[in-house]
Amino acid sequence: MAETQVFWGFHIYAEGDALVQKGYLAVGWSEMECLSTIPATREGFKAKVAGVYKTQTQGWVANQAGQLYRFVHEMKQGDTVVYRSKIDKQIHLGKVSGDYEHRPDLSQDYPNMRAVKWLKTVAATQFSQGALYELGSALTLFQVKNYAQEYEDALKGEMNTQAAGDDETVGIVAEEVEQTTRDFILKQLAQNLKGYPFQGFVANLLVTMGYRTQLQPKGADEGVDIIAHKDELKLEPPIIKVQVKSGDGSVGRQEVQQLLGNLGDGEFGLLVALGGLSPQAKDFAKRKTNLRLVDGPELVDLVLEHYEALDPRYKSFIPLKKVYIPEPVQDKKAMATHA
Repeated sequence: MAETQVFWGFHIYAEGDALVQKGYLAVGWSEMECLSTIPATREGFKAKVAGVYKTQTQGWVANQAGQLYRFVHEMKQGDTVVYRSKIDKQIHLGKVSGDYEHRPDLSQDYPNMRAVKWLKTVAATQFSQGALYELGSALTLFQVKNYAQEYEDALKGEMNTQAAGDDETVGIVAEEVEQTTRDFILKQLAQNLKGYPFQGFVANLLVTMGYRTQLQPKGADEGVDIIAHKDELKLEPPIIKVQVKSGDGSVGRQEVQQLLGNLGDGEFGLLVALGGLSPQAKDFAKRKTNLRLVDGPELVDLVLEHYEALDPRYKSFIPLKKVYIPEPVQDKKAMATHA
């Protein structure tokens, strides 16, 4: 049985890019010194990284150690390398031709190297949007899997070039970018605004929607965390009593019933649950015209809609910038008909 071909993607800064021209793939982590002296296990690399970078988190340590271990022990001669240069903006394709070397004589900042035989350079415009997106990993070293065949075809000179409008991967990329953003927002809220701070965030979000809000005192857990209203004197309806839940677990029917019990005549209840809502909670609320439930995904919708108006302190927890992403053309014939 033929051995499965492995494709490696790389991100390298300017000096490392210059070493590419000399036939090397070079990565940093110069403080680690010679990587071949580290015990050849993932745990050994974690221990070394943790000892060198003492102030970093466990997650960061595991991430860096994993990349270094793969560079030294998993990458093999004959593996394919895919690299998008920051200098010429081209896609460089080659084969690993040497084992790991520690070469501070060639570069003090990028001393960890492997020799590579570069075989072909192809313009980035020749690849699908999905293939280019896969090279956009935040890691220095990563495996290319989803679009490996496209890069293999490029090496063989068998590329199936398509017009940009026919690129079926455009929609996939757009969807992945959007989902990544939504996941990021939920993660930032869950990690940075647990408990009472989450109440303040929801109150500010309501302000961006045109409400005046009043936070209940910290620690006063009587089923109502925020009171929202439209007028300055809190006399005009609707008066909305809000309960927020920042926990990871889904909120059940009991919490919804508790909120309902706190509502007076003509008042409405809003429950915001970052961790989600149980089917029983949703079913109960459907039968109550004065109850509204918002789960994590719907909260993200509201954040994206009103992001620009959020208080700067909350925007600092969810740093986003406006970008344009490709949008697939669904029906060219329909466009031509209406042109």
